[in-house]
This record gives sequence, C-alpha cells and structure tokens, in this order.
Amino acid sequence: MENERNDTAMIQADQVRFRYDPHKKKYAVDGASLQIRKGEFVAVLGANGCGKSTLAKHFNAILLPESGTVTVEGIPTTQEDKVYDIRQKVGMVFQNPDNQIVATVVEEDVAFALENLGVPPAEIRSRVDEAMEMTGIYKHRLKGPHKLSGGQKQRVAIAGVIAMRPDCLVLDESTAMLDPRGRETVMNTIRRLNREYGITVVAITHYMEEAAQADRVVVMSGGKIVMEGTPKEVFSQTEKVRALRLDVPQAAELRDELVKAGVPMPEGIIDEEECAQALYELLK
Repeated sequence: MENERNDTAMIQADQVRFRYDPHKKKYAVDGASLQIRKGEFVAVLGANGCGKSTLAKHFNAILLPESGTVTVEGIPTTQEDKVYDIRQKVGMVFQNPDNQIVATVVEEDVAFALENLGVPPAEIRSRVDEAMEMTGIYKHRLKGPHKLSGGQKQRVAIAGVIAMRPDCLVLDESTAMLDPRGRETVMNTIRRLNREYGITVVAITHYMEEAAQADRVVVMSGGKIVMEGTPKEVFSQTEKVRALRLDVPQAAELRDELVKAGVPMPEGIIDEEECAQALYELLK
C-alpha cells in the first residue's frame, strides 16, 4: 500500500495546557495546538524541558490535558470508555527498548500484547510474522532479545506495537540510546512503515538529520509551539533555530559557512546530497 497523505486529522490538539504539579505556575505544555494528518510524518523538536515528550504523552491518553482538548480520529482522550480504542489507534515507542521488552524470545515478545488482548492464535501468528517482516527482524525471531544490538531491540519494540495494528506510531526519543548505525536502521524502518504502509508517524527527537526526513517539523520552546513548517522552511532559518538552543543539519551548517566565505550557495539546503550537488554544479 503506497502511503497517501490526506487532510483527515489523525490527532488534533487544541490549546493544550498541562502541568505536573498543580501548585506550581509553570506549565510543561502551555497552550499548544497541533494537527497531525493521517499518513503524515511529523518530527517534534525542542531543547530539553521544552514540553515535547509531555505533549506526545497526550496523543494516546497517557496524560490528559488540564485544559484544552486532544482528539484521536475524533475521539476525545478524556472519554474514559474509549481509552482502550485510542491506545489501539496510537502506539507509543519509548527511549529505552529494554523497558518495553518482556519475553525471552523475540517472536514471543512481539506476540505478548496480542495474547493479553485474547486475539485468536492464528491471527496472532499472522500479525506477529507481518510485524517482524515489516520491521526487518523476522530473521531474529527465535533469538533472545538480550543477544540483539540496541537498534535491533528497538525494532523488536516497534514490531510489538505494530502487531497491534495502530494507525499512528509515536516515537518518544526512540533512537536516543542507539549508536549511529542503530539509529539509521530504526529510522529506515520508520520511514518504510510511513511510506509503504501509510502509518502516521510522530517522532519526538533531538537529531536534526532525523527531523530533516519528516514531512513537517514542529519546534517547541517553553511548552509552546514556536516554529512549524517543512524541514526546508524550518532549517533554512538557521539563526532562529540556533537561538532556540537547537542544532541544524550539518549540510545546512556547511552551506551557511560557505556563503559567509563568499561561495554562492542556493537557499534551503538541508541534506548532504543537495549540498554535494550544489558544490558539483559550482565546480563544473
């Protein structure tokens, strides 16, 4: 199934405010509004403590807004009898895969939630196999998770969520504990799930190269959304991004330095291939 983005809202957050301590003035999320469309890949960025993980936890009703509303496919997250449905629609993958892996064999771990839900065994088998194929860990299905690399473990955690057949995957810093190779394999998996299977992706990350692969980038600061646009629109504003204590993709940084040195480089370069192509054109 080729991913077709559409304008139907998967998640709609309106003027969400939330604080962990009701006695303190400071809100972790302070009036944030955001729409995630079906089939979209959105990256949410921001310095530590900006509220991005707190906002993400509202998307599958782990947290409920103090004021404002969050709806998932039209269902308010505050509707108690619908929490199970919401969590079926929006699956979450966290930073540390070891906290999400519970079984001693990969395929048993992927099947764990389905068994608890009482899904029929034949259905479990086909869903688990499909989820392991989709995430590229089928060949490791009989191994113990402790024998896998960090990137492979994270893909097992993602497969466990994918087996639940969610419409949306929320990744809360899910590559933060991985080495560069592990990060790349997990990101390739996520991009494939988005493009080939139409799964909506919200990735909370502090890696700019990951964010550059998204359809849309949202930047938070002080609990508020302060920038939003395509990766090109956001990252070409290098000074503004840096003022928010964030990096920009290395290619954008190189482009800026070249311009400062008097090399005429085009606007909006954010990845290595574009940068290499622009330099090649100049040198021709």
